[in-house]
Amino acid sequence: MIIDDGILFRRAEGEDAGLLVRLYDQAARWMQKHGIEQWKPGDKDAAHFRSKMREGEVWIAAGADGQVCGAYELWWSDEEAWGVQPPVAGYVHRLMVAREAAPAGTGRRMLEHAERRIAWTGRERARLDCVSTNPRLLAYYRAAGYRVVGEFPHKEGKDGRIYGVILLEKRLDRLSAV
Repeated sequence: MIIDDGILFRRAEGEDAGLLVRLYDQAARWMQKHGIEQWKPGDKDAAHFRSKMREGEVWIAAGADGQVCGAYELWWSDEEAWGVQPPVAGYVHRLMVAREAAPAGTGRRMLEHAERRIAWTGRERARLDCVSTNPRLLAYYRAAGYRVVGEFPHKEGKDGRIYGVILLEKRLDRLSAV
């Protein structure tokens, strides 16, 4: 377990898959309630999260009281959106905040944790994408130091829907790795 500014981080394990599904669905419902068309409840099941645990890393964040306040996925490649790339980056996906339990700044703490984790592996860039129709999320990532480096206009959703994503990247300082 890693403690970061009052938030405890631990790697997700197989038995956490149901918890991750609930976090995802809660975040998706919050997005829908606020007019953000990005995630849909039910789009990610336990098998998805178990797969991501095998292929990359899934991290769970909890407050000092032990209550889960968020989670995120960390991938070591993302050919679907970024194409074949040299191994210089980690890819942050599904930054999920449990809004009713999370202290202020939890999303940023999780993003910083992911960046340190990436830097710790010797990779020099953190990458992520966001739906091109979500200017609020784009502004959030830009405020966190990410810059737009491209766009992938034809990503296909689980439901067959085609949508665009903005590709963002942040250069990391290896000295800040933990």
